[in-house]
Amino acid sequence: MRFLFAGCVLDTERRELTRGSERVAVGPQVFDLLVYLVQNRERVITKDDMLAAVWSGRIVSESTLTSHVNAVRKAIGDNGEDQRLIRTLARKGLRFVGEVEEQHAPANPGVAAAGDDARQPEPPRAASAPALPLPDKPSIAVLPFENMSGNPEQEYFVDGLVEDITTSLSCIPSLFVIARNSAFTYKGRAVDVSQVGRELGVRYVLEGSVRQAGGRLRITVQLVSAETRRHLWAKRFDGAAADVFDLQDRVTEEVVGAVTPRFEAAEVDRARRKRPGSLDAWDLVLRALPLVYSMTREGQEEALGLLARSIALDPDYALPLGLAAWCRTLRVPQRWGDPAEEAREGLALARRALVTGPDDAEALVMAGYALGFLGRDPAAGLAPIDRAHGLNPNSARGFTFSGWLRSYKGEHEVATAHFTRALRLSPLDLQAFRTRAGLAFAHLFAGRLEAAVDAAQRALEEQPNFSPAHRALATALAHLGRTEEAREVVRRALAVVPGLTTTYAVAETRFSRLEDRALLEMGLRRAGLPE
Repeated sequence: MRFLFAGCVLDTERRELTRGSERVAVGPQVFDLLVYLVQNRERVITKDDMLAAVWSGRIVSESTLTSHVNAVRKAIGDNGEDQRLIRTLARKGLRFVGEVEEQHAPANPGVAAAGDDARQPEPPRAASAPALPLPDKPSIAVLPFENMSGNPEQEYFVDGLVEDITTSLSCIPSLFVIARNSAFTYKGRAVDVSQVGRELGVRYVLEGSVRQAGGRLRITVQLVSAETRRHLWAKRFDGAAADVFDLQDRVTEEVVGAVTPRFEAAEVDRARRKRPGSLDAWDLVLRALPLVYSMTREGQEEALGLLARSIALDPDYALPLGLAAWCRTLRVPQRWGDPAEEAREGLALARRALVTGPDDAEALVMAGYALGFLGRDPAAGLAPIDRAHGLNPNSARGFTFSGWLRSYKGEHEVATAHFTRALRLSPLDLQAFRTRAGLAFAHLFAGRLEAAVDAAQRALEEQPNFSPAHRALATALAHLGRTEEAREVVRRALAVVPGLTTTYAVAETRFSRLEDRALLEMGLRRAGLPE
């Protein structure tokens, strides 16, 4: 679908915005927000509508929302004063008021409108291939990327990039990845992703393009649901053509790190639509995930019940064992259970996960963190996480948990590097608040107090119920002499964890260096956390 308005062309299929004769570069969320406003132009769009549609219901700050709206206005030549296209209605929301003409995509997807870049039309086929059954885990095909540079010699780089991404995704045991040779039968053809999904038996398709202009390369990648044709994630990479192999490595690692949480979110949504009577062990894990991530006591308890059902259905399934063990680690700082009981239950689950899933990277990561946290032995927990990195070197969750355990050991510079890498691999991950909170502690104990404040504040913007972020922020503010701000953070922390005390926070912390524990204790006392 194309939307034409005020000299702009908004192409939802290509995910491109053109203004006049120039393509406008916008981020994925800015693009999605613009599409949502245009598609719903007959009504007023509230803040909650935007959060649900663009941020999947995640809480974001007013400044983040405002900056995205301003970016949308700038991209289409509007502004907050004139409001020619996007009008703000006080205390109600926004409405797109420009006149819009809709153009549907051509019936033959191989024929583009005049002036557009297009692949060659798909050659006639004798008959449509029968639909293949879908695997019982997330499945993906990485299609050949389109070489838009006009330089046939660039083809080796384009194909090599696709092969690297395919190989890296294939290293993740929880994914079903179509082999390169099968995916490359679509090379040079314009195809419908739904057709690809049916013919290859996959739920997701990764596609992209490479364009060279002068000495620069531009690589665009997008993840699409083959079932719904919905775009789940997209990113553009720019770099110097002379650094082609470095750029190839960067694209590969970021794509692999970013698409994994998108699979998870899409699979959770799919599981929600299944009838309760048809749930298997995998579906029960998917239903548990958003409850684990909710950071509420009720959600955690319901999640543990679902995971227990999954384990009962398949006692050798490592993923629910690892996830349940990780759940137990989340309950300790929030004071949702007796720490000794959480440790007993969590360690037993973690050890079972390590035995049943020696080649399951996600299970190893979660079980390893549980082992290090609940067993107060970071070195023991790092061993399975390091093994998981050998299986999937682009796991953002793996680097996050590794960062926490290394910070517990006092290796704050290494921890900072691991947290930073996790955010680079998956900057839009809905669980990034855990990474930012860990980064806040690493900065705090390394003496970078302002950086600690910034990281902790961003973590709390993303998840206001995450107690460790409150503690990092209150401590950093107190040591900066910003006592009133620190006391306000403590008030918010006590609303989330009633009865929290300095004694409990220090006793249950896993930071092992005496100077780190002393810094934390002194900061929380200065911030006014009860003894």
